[in-house]
Amino acid sequence: MLDLIPSLGRWQPAVSGQRCAVATIVAACGSVPRPLGTSMVVSEHGDVLGSLSGGCVEGAVVEAALAAMRDGGSRLEAFGYSAEDAFAVGLTCGGQLEVHIQPTGTAGLHLAALRGFAHADAPSSLAIIRRLDAGGVSGGGPVLVADPARFTVAGSAALAALLGGDASVIRAAAVQLEPLLRGGRAGLVRLPPAEGWGTTVPEPEPITLFVESRLPPARMLIFGANDFGAALVPAGKLLGYDVTLCDARPAFSSQGRFLAADRVVTDWPHRYLAAEAAAGRVDGRSVVCVLTHDPKFDIPLLETALGLGLAYVGAMGSRRSHRQRIDALLADGTPAEALERLHSPIGLDLGAVTPAEVAVSITAEILVSRVAASKEAPTAASLKDGSGPIHHPERHSYEPRTHEPRQEGPWT
Repeated sequence: MLDLIPSLGRWQPAVSGQRCAVATIVAACGSVPRPLGTSMVVSEHGDVLGSLSGGCVEGAVVEAALAAMRDGGSRLEAFGYSAEDAFAVGLTCGGQLEVHIQPTGTAGLHLAALRGFAHADAPSSLAIIRRLDAGGVSGGGPVLVADPARFTVAGSAALAALLGGDASVIRAAAVQLEPLLRGGRAGLVRLPPAEGWGTTVPEPEPITLFVESRLPPARMLIFGANDFGAALVPAGKLLGYDVTLCDARPAFSSQGRFLAADRVVTDWPHRYLAAEAAAGRVDGRSVVCVLTHDPKFDIPLLETALGLGLAYVGAMGSRRSHRQRIDALLADGTPAEALERLHSPIGLDLGAVTPAEVAVSITAEILVSRVAASKEAPTAASLKDGSGPIHHPERHSYEPRTHEPRQEGPWT
């Protein structure tokens, strides 16, 4: 849903106040074209904003959204691949996904509230927490979080209301919700219902929340105003990073070919990185690429970078330069375990030669390192030589079921 917010201010059905329904991918497994949190908005006249699958299931989702607006209740639709019926609605890629469809309204998702975050001065951080189970009908609408990196569940009256005010449920929610929010991720959170249900009441369904969190772009700090830095700047931007290029030499950093960077800094690399870290402007998602290839810059910079817990630290140089670099860092007191996190020589072995090819090699290694800790770490091999799913979505305890729509309580 977060990706559609910038378009809501220009989408006529939302501007004119038409009734709408929001369809969101809340669970997925196998090969699926879009990640969790991808949404599509359908107006009461059948106009559509966004896409869930590139065309595989959109028609069925539109029909389900129109039906949800007619009867006033939210629903869950599951889609997968049917080998028995080639013409069945589903994903030809073989994956499975579940789509939650929620009409806008008094207790639903208010598009007008979201449009307030579509202006140019809107915060780059935002999260939405929605309750999907039937018990959420009386708990109010979704909770909007303007600063997910610093949000605490215990300090939110709106979230407490959404959860029914039970202290044990709120504590359990904090354990699962806060890591998703602070990591800028989307996912389902399932919680046991509140204690105190009477014996005459059937066993209640778990409390089910769906959270979408967006943080400011992660930073890529490139040190070295040279041909390789000039090629890496647009490559980093293409991946969505906030790119900084830094070099201590004004004659190099002032060149116009680096203007695509979000900022160009003339300073000693290690001094600049230390100042940014002290100011809280780098974090565990930040990546550092050391392209200066000069020990007087590289060694103090790498000493600083390897002590910050960054997502990726890479340094350019030959294997001979790498060995000399390691010896110098060890001599200066850098722990051996910290050196294991250093990607040097930088990049994947793609046979890269030109600066543009080296930029591809570096960004490919960054992509691999981002998910290296997962259970299904990528091999960086050609897809044609592999087997199994080509996408590796994060796994959640909530698995998609067969294609059976579930009608939830009406929003009354």
